[in-house]
Amino acid sequence: MRIGYGRVSTRDQHPEAQHDALTEVGCKQVFLDTASGTLSRLPALDKALLSANRAGDQIVVTKLDQLGRSLDNLIE
Repeated sequence: MRIGYGRVSTRDQHPEAQHDALTEVGCKQVFLDTASGTLSRLPALDKALLSANRAGDQIVVTKLDQLGRSLDNLIE
């Protein structure tokens, strides 16, 4: 199953475009955070990762920087 994740950094930004893009590519579930990527915990990202618990599940993002601020952060 494709599971979508999106993030906006401020409450002034609107996540609808990310949500629409993720559902358009077949994501059955979409999780969205409204938080800075510098936070150590992103609740919706944690939920998305926990939802991808079956063989073949995929996490889909519209931009790679939604997952982390740096390569070290992505690896962590």
